[in-house]
Amino acid sequence: MVRLSDLDDTEGERLLTWAKAMPRLEPGPWITPKPLSESTVAIVSTAGLHQRSDQPFAFGALDYRIIPGNADFGDLVMTHVSTNFDRSAFQNDPNISFPLGRLREMAADGEIGAVANWHYSFMGAMPNPAMFEDTGTEVGRLLAADEVDVVLLVPV
Repeated sequence: MVRLSDLDDTEGERLLTWAKAMPRLEPGPWITPKPLSESTVAIVSTAGLHQRSDQPFAFGALDYRIIPGNADFGDLVMTHVSTNFDRSAFQNDPNISFPLGRLREMAADGEIGAVANWHYSFMGAMPNPAMFEDTGTEVGRLLAADEVDVVLLVPV
C-alpha cells in the first residue's frame, strides 16, 4: 500500500484532506458474541475483487461483488481502479486482501465454526463512505440472513 509520505506532496495533501473530512463513526452497543469456535465468519473487502466471470468494477462503483466461500483464488481478479493502489501483495498472496485461505485453515483447525458461504467485495477509494450506506445495509442484511456471526472487514 502506498504511504502518504511516498506520494507527491499535492496528492498526499488531497488524500489527507479527504481522510480528515470523513465523518466519525461512534461505536455501537456492546454485545457478548458466541465463541469463535462456534461462529460462522465472512469477509467484506474493499479490494475490488471478483470472479473472472463477473463484471469488472468501474470508476466510482458503489456496488459489490459476491464471492462464494468455496472460490478458488485462481478465479479471483482485482479490478480496483485507483492508480495509487498497489496490487503486488495480492499477486504474491491473495490472503493479504482476502484471507479466505486463512479462514479455511482456521475452520479446519476448529478455531472458527465455519467459513461463510458468501463473502463480499467493494471497490474502495471512495472519499465519502456515506455513499455506501444503501449497499452496505443490503450486504448487512444478506450476512444476517446467512447467519454470519463475525465479519472480517478488510479495508485495502
